[in-house]
Amino acid sequence: MTPAIALPGFLESVTMIDDEPGARPSVREYHQRIKALEARLYEARDAGVPVVELVTGRAAAIDRLLIQAWEHFGIAPQAAALVAVGGYGRGELHPGSDIDLLLLLGAPPPPTDEERLIAFITFLWDIGLDVGHSVRTLDECVTEATADITVMTNLIESRPLAGSRALYAQLAERTAPERIWPSPAYFQAKLDEQVDRHRKFGDTAYKVEPNLKESPGGLRDIQMIGWVTRRHFGTGALHELVQHRFLNETEYQSLIDGQDFLWEVRFSLHQLAGRKEDRLLFDYQRELARRFGYADQDQNLAVEQFMQRYYRTVMELERLNEILLQYFQETILLAEESGEAVILTRRFQSRRGFLEARDNQIFLRYPPALLEVFLVLQQHPELKGVRASTIRLIRSHLHLIDDSFRNNLVCRRLFMEILRQSSGITRQLRRMNRYGVLAAYLPIFENIVGRMQYDLYHAYTVDEHTLMVLRNIRRLSVPEHAGELPLCSELFTTLPKPELLYLAGLFHDIAKGRGGDHSELGAEEAYAFCRHHGLGEQDAELVSWLVRNHLVMSMTAQRKDISSPEVIHEFATLVGNKTRLDYLFLLTVSDVRGTNPELWNSWKDALFTELYHSTVRVLGRGLDNPIGRTELVDEVRHEAAGLLAQAGLPDERIAAIWDDLDEDYFLRHTGAEVAWHTQAIAETGQADLPKVVLRQIEELGSTEIFLFSKDYPQLFALTTAALDQLGLNIVDARFNLTHSGCSLYTFLVLEANGKPITNGYRLQEIEHELAKLLDNPHQLPAMQPRRMPRKLKHFDVPTRIDFHQDPDERWTVMELSTADRPGLLARVSRALIDSGIKVQGARIATVSETADDVFYVTDMQHRPILSAERQQRVREAIEAELA
Repeated sequence: MTPAIALPGFLESVTMIDDEPGARPSVREYHQRIKALEARLYEARDAGVPVVELVTGRAAAIDRLLIQAWEHFGIAPQAAALVAVGGYGRGELHPGSDIDLLLLLGAPPPPTDEERLIAFITFLWDIGLDVGHSVRTLDECVTEATADITVMTNLIESRPLAGSRALYAQLAERTAPERIWPSPAYFQAKLDEQVDRHRKFGDTAYKVEPNLKESPGGLRDIQMIGWVTRRHFGTGALHELVQHRFLNETEYQSLIDGQDFLWEVRFSLHQLAGRKEDRLLFDYQRELARRFGYADQDQNLAVEQFMQRYYRTVMELERLNEILLQYFQETILLAEESGEAVILTRRFQSRRGFLEARDNQIFLRYPPALLEVFLVLQQHPELKGVRASTIRLIRSHLHLIDDSFRNNLVCRRLFMEILRQSSGITRQLRRMNRYGVLAAYLPIFENIVGRMQYDLYHAYTVDEHTLMVLRNIRRLSVPEHAGELPLCSELFTTLPKPELLYLAGLFHDIAKGRGGDHSELGAEEAYAFCRHHGLGEQDAELVSWLVRNHLVMSMTAQRKDISSPEVIHEFATLVGNKTRLDYLFLLTVSDVRGTNPELWNSWKDALFTELYHSTVRVLGRGLDNPIGRTELVDEVRHEAAGLLAQAGLPDERIAAIWDDLDEDYFLRHTGAEVAWHTQAIAETGQADLPKVVLRQIEELGSTEIFLFSKDYPQLFALTTAALDQLGLNIVDARFNLTHSGCSLYTFLVLEANGKPITNGYRLQEIEHELAKLLDNPHQLPAMQPRRMPRKLKHFDVPTRIDFHQDPDERWTVMELSTADRPGLLARVSRALIDSGIKVQGARIATVSETADDVFYVTDMQHRPILSAERQQRVREAIEAELA
């Protein structure tokens, strides 16, 4: 049987098999041909052969090999048909694509034919083809297709390769839309399927490791269009959509160009991975960028340029998918509904539930309607979306959004009105971005559309992150979501002007990729925009201040000792008043939650909340009346004493324990912690040391480990090594030395996945293992080799170690910035011990691939490390340990 797809000339020689007719085909010969085919395809790719020829050419070459093999096995031609299905049925095969086959039978085969069919499939596996196959009778195919939309879709894409054409014709007849899965039912099922698939990817195409096949805007969305076109119009040719006026020629070409680009990426991805791989992982992004001809620029890495092209391509495909699905809905699902227009405003109406411009000249006559359309959508939440014809009108009139448009008072008021609506803000800003209106109205936004940041901290492109932040802000106003962040939701209701927070969210990262300090540049842009849009000086200054300082609260909470009155007072001085604090707190929480879903946890929630409340207290007292250390110590003691009195611990026992502790201990622990520690110490005799106790702290979303032990130099290194072996993530560590020479260590830990420890047996395991290791305190456990997480392998983070002195001269502050890796803290601790350095405290802050940790260190006599030469030796020891 002649292949249905033309075989390119450059593949002709590698598909010719010289086996004798009737002889059993040679596994070796076929295997060599397949290897030669793969090599020839890669040579052609490197020579610039268009990817369409490569993808269809591989399918045609496999056609020829399969047909030759089928004929060799002598399967009765009238009893069975060899059918290509799925992507192979479409005539598309990438290097790692499955070869999906249907062995179609008229009836259950006799033993001889069954043996031959089994031998045929076994042969395909033996020669190295990645075959997915099913063996079904005609009746079984119809039954399965009726019950399963996936089977039906595979058959829609099928084409006969060898065997009985009459049998295949019967299959096509019995699975036609008139018999099963009529066009409306098929379209609705595929539409539901797409919605579910998009939801699995968070309804976004803009994650930093996207799936180019399954993510929104990916190849599956294009295939979806093809399936519906084939089912409804009887042809898989996408150009038919032009004939039916679903697309114009420009849109059709954009669709084909987008598909070709994704094909090029997928072909190269399979080649790099050596297998089927549809995820654009960090493992491949840099090499793909190089292959596509990108080079690093001052403010834009090659990989970021390449990925920006990818994201902008899928954005266009998302837009085309929306247009086509809307047309399909009207033509297929809503054909029986009244098409009469329902007038909404002077310029817009509703037709079949979709917003429509009342005439094709509306944007020419009244350009502000290009913004008004989104306001109308907000004011009419019952609308399903925008009619495809109106989307096309918006896109074709984007050139009207020029300086004159931006200076138009009506346009400026419309934009602000969109931000002041009670609902639909996020949805319409996303739509504005997808249609290109947001970047046209805010030209500085254009730079961040599809811009990725090549790191592990940011899970989304800059524009998608910005929209995520706005979504998070918006959720604070929705009563149904108040349980997520009760304090934030409560504070949002007190904001005098919520639109100022939306503006800060919109502008906070808008200057990314321009060089310089993006916070400062963004603040300048935000101020100019606010003044241009009629905001008063005070409001414009607030938005600008929020953008300029949007990182400060996060950095203070995660990298500074917020138990220090000086740190809180410094932050409160920067903030100045509670109104600013409220806005900044809400922006910070929304920003962190919108950066990477894995970054936010109950520990960060508690950390930011603690900083907020501490700052409120300072502001309430007045910045000129700071809280003194003595007052704070007294408050902590008073709270702890009350808790201990309830537990029945005698006052003299409490006093004896507390007299052994210095002021710093009470400053760095809460009253509840002091009471817990005191109770544990009171129950512990010298013979019982070391003492290890654990407890859950719901308000901090973490597990607290308290260690009371005789002091010895390697205690910190030993403990961190033990916690590392247990697979725990240390988020906070505080250490204090008693006057009598004992150490009090307080660790807050999470599981490696960032979740609190909830299993009782797990808590027992931690307590037992720590106690066992501490029984031999003079021998550090061997460092256990731990696998480097895949994502961390692709980032080169230089190690930087800086020293500066504590204002009270209690210790030296050592700041470490380096690539995160398993066992990092244990390795640093080991290097410090080897250098004769004792750790008195630590702040652990790992952000994506970078660990930014702060250690409070002394020498073994508890003196600060003042010598520059000594500091350099410590630096070199740590660098050697981490090398």
